[in-house]
Amino acid sequence: MNALQKIVIPTHTDDRGPLSVIEIKDYVDWKPERVYYLTDVKKNRAGHAVKNEKKIYVCQKGSFTARFHDGNDWVEFNLSGPGDAVIMNEVCYRDFINFSEDAVLLAISSVNYVPEDYIFDLDEFLEFKRNQS
Repeated sequence: MNALQKIVIPTHTDDRGPLSVIEIKDYVDWKPERVYYLTDVKKNRAGHAVKNEKKIYVCQKGSFTARFHDGNDWVEFNLSGPGDAVIMNEVCYRDFINFSEDAVLLAISSVNYVPEDYIFDLDEFLEFKRNQS
């Protein structure tokens, strides 16, 4: 399994408008524990990793750039809504930049919020990844 995988969420459109559906079981084998979303983003977001976390990031609307460091390299995805998403299958350091004014970012996490599990320093993250091997 790759650390990161870009997917397209199916969107069904009729005269009422679009409906995008995420059947979690079709994409990941972990249980979602937390969902949150970002709107009206004024500055870059993230700049951290979370220990033991797996996640799905969905661009529901607008566009932004998602950058991930997997412990070896940076990987970048340009996402635009409503269907672009990235599955993060292992702990990665992440940054989100270049938000359009109308961007909405939905995140589905495998873990609940535990402040002690956050790593805000890239060098500390790289050390954490080396120790995981």
